[in-house]
Amino acid sequence: MDEVSRALRYRAWHRGTREADMMIGGFFDAHHSSWGSHERALFAALLAETDVDIMAWAIGTQDVPERYQGPLMEAMRRLDFIKVPK
Repeated sequence: MDEVSRALRYRAWHRGTREADMMIGGFFDAHHSSWGSHERALFAALLAETDVDIMAWAIGTQDVPERYQGPLMEAMRRLDFIKVPK
């Protein structure tokens, strides 16, 4: 993993709540290896948003802003990457 990916991973997994860590960090782990520079930049911008907003967009309780609409957010909205401990 390169330096940019390591920094994004850290920011994705250290959000402040376990739920946000699992959603945003889990999404990063599941998808980052297929991202190009555009997706990395979009994800980096997304990380500047509040956890409440990101989670609301992902679960569909708020409309996704136009700047984040597209394949990256569609993948996040599937929520198929979250591993819930039993």
